[in-house]
Amino acid sequence: MTRNVWFLKQLLLFAGAISVASCGWFGNEPVDRVAPQTVQQQKSNPVSVVIADHSEIMKRIASHRGKIVVLDCWSTSCPPCVRDFPDLVMLQKEYGDSVVCLSLSFDYEGFGVPEDVLPPVRKFLEQVSAGSIENLLNRDGADSLYTKMNLTSVPVVMVWDRDGTLVQQFDDDYANKKLGRAFTYDDVRQVVEQVTQSTVKE
Repeated sequence: MTRNVWFLKQLLLFAGAISVASCGWFGNEPVDRVAPQTVQQQKSNPVSVVIADHSEIMKRIASHRGKIVVLDCWSTSCPPCVRDFPDLVMLQKEYGDSVVCLSLSFDYEGFGVPEDVLPPVRKFLEQVSAGSIENLLNRDGADSLYTKMNLTSVPVVMVWDRDGTLVQQFDDDYANKKLGRAFTYDDVRQVVEQVTQSTVKE
């Protein structure tokens, strides 16, 4: 092997090493730069879910007396619930501290333990960025909680005024008798706005 051939091989090996190192560096740079920012955003407003029975749920609602409270009763198995849920998140953003938005998942059917259904519930809530609202998961079992809350199905949205009085319950019965159509968050907003305005006038 001549000196020139040896030198050429060494040069090619050196160039290849730089190329591999460069590819690795460029390939990792976006991940290194993007991932921490994504993690920070999630940590800044993480989704938390509290497992609560009927008594605990009512106590949480009562603890917000002095503010308008909106409770969305829903389930991941309910298409209308899943479709409209982002409107609850938007409502919280629109009204800020003057309105407290809570979500109550009826996903636990009473088989096993509530923690069994926590992962899919949390995953959905993370997908819709529900970290700004209070998220509850029923401990009683869906049928039992329906009875205790005098409900027949979800979705249901309830609105309490600042005195802790339930001013409106949006459900299928109300939609059929009063609206002649399915209720929407436009209807919920209208009630929230009316309660807000009546409070301002007082």
